[in-house]
Amino acid sequence: MSKCILFQGDSITDCGRDKINSTSEGRGYPLLVKAELGESNPLDYTFLNRGISGNRIVDVYARIKSDIINLKPDYMSLLIGVNDVWHEINSQNGVDTDKFEKIYSMLIEEVKAALPDIKIFLLAPYVIEGSSTENCEEKPNRWELFREGVDEKIESVKRVGQKFNLPVVELQPIFDEACKRAPNTHWSADGVHPTATGHTLIKRAWLSAFNTIK
Repeated sequence: MSKCILFQGDSITDCGRDKINSTSEGRGYPLLVKAELGESNPLDYTFLNRGISGNRIVDVYARIKSDIINLKPDYMSLLIGVNDVWHEINSQNGVDTDKFEKIYSMLIEEVKAALPDIKIFLLAPYVIEGSSTENCEEKPNRWELFREGVDEKIESVKRVGQKFNLPVVELQPIFDEACKRAPNTHWSADGVHPTATGHTLIKRAWLSAFNTIK
């Protein structure tokens, strides 16, 4: 019997998936992961993408039953955190770091209690300079706010991973290093959402982490 892999997160995971089609992978790293694992391990895995654009940690937690527990995945990856910062900068509707870590911990604890055999790994958020994150007249320190906020969320994800003994993939250094090789726009259209090459970076990091727990 094939094992179920669940991709969970925000727009970076969602990436235009068809919400009517429950098996739609979108156009991002979940599709790339499915293509590679489906070729190398045919019929061993099924894939579900439940990322939702705009989600913060509180939004993922709100749908913990329908979009995680009730699906009974064997594996789950979670990439969340940038909107918790972005929504605060844009509309004062973000999630502060203490609450982010508390809700994140609650989510992991409840998922593990409901699905004791599930294997989970976490992807920490990242941000690079781009059209959505750069300084502007209204917020001349916009980039600094983004990077500081995301750095705080990265540390929170690392603490949650340590608390529950879960692998954590740090995407920030991967994107920072990639931006030394090519312009930021090669990897992300706006500083948050990856291009096809940016999604390839995430796919490689995802598969590396998956290989440690499968």
